[in-house]
Amino acid sequence: MNYIWDVMLNSQLKGMDASSIKFVPAENYSPYMELSLEDLNMREIDQTIEVNPYYRFYSIFKNLFLPDDEEVYELRKNLFDILFHFLGTIDLHQGMNKREYYIRFLKRDICDGVYGGRNASTFKDLNREEQDKICEGLLMVYETGELIHFLKQTMSKIFKKSIIYANCEEKNELLIYMGQKKTEDANSKVDLIMGLFLPLDFTIEIYWSHHFGILEEETTMRIEGIALY
Repeated sequence: MNYIWDVMLNSQLKGMDASSIKFVPAENYSPYMELSLEDLNMREIDQTIEVNPYYRFYSIFKNLFLPDDEEVYELRKNLFDILFHFLGTIDLHQGMNKREYYIRFLKRDICDGVYGGRNASTFKDLNREEQDKICEGLLMVYETGELIHFLKQTMSKIFKKSIIYANCEEKNELLIYMGQKKTEDANSKVDLIMGLFLPLDFTIEIYWSHHFGILEEETTMRIEGIALY
């Protein structure tokens, strides 16, 4: 980590509350680095991060900690922490494009219960990567209207071994092979994806560990390993 945005981004990835991090002015620092770290390759986040405020923000902090001025020092340290949290947030947003903003808006709406309370609860339990993949798929649905295509794509991103078959000859039905054991966590994720993507006129059949038999496909026709359709 070399910059304050590194700290903010890592805290998000680890699910940390950024307010638990305290930025303080470093007593000893390199003029060529923003963060003052003992280990330059450190990836874990300490609760207290020492910063060289003059590396990028000299014009803001040049008069905040003058050598002979010790008046209201604690107040200035708290102001320093508040300002660096604000600057770190700006750093993160500067690298975002319009599409990433839309994905953040979708995340916020899902978490706020716009798509249902149950979906909100499950979505909040996902890690950031899974949340991003689901919202990317949902955004593509809004842009193209292709529910089934992006349902399949999102399922394959969250469940790497999953296969989805569409049976639309007699009825609108999806047959979903998961390729793993059924767990409460996995089942909740499937329910979330179906709740967000599945068209109202479709039904689903889910097969977890055993694939249903397909003629002339040997891998699906194993004795005691075939699920009935």
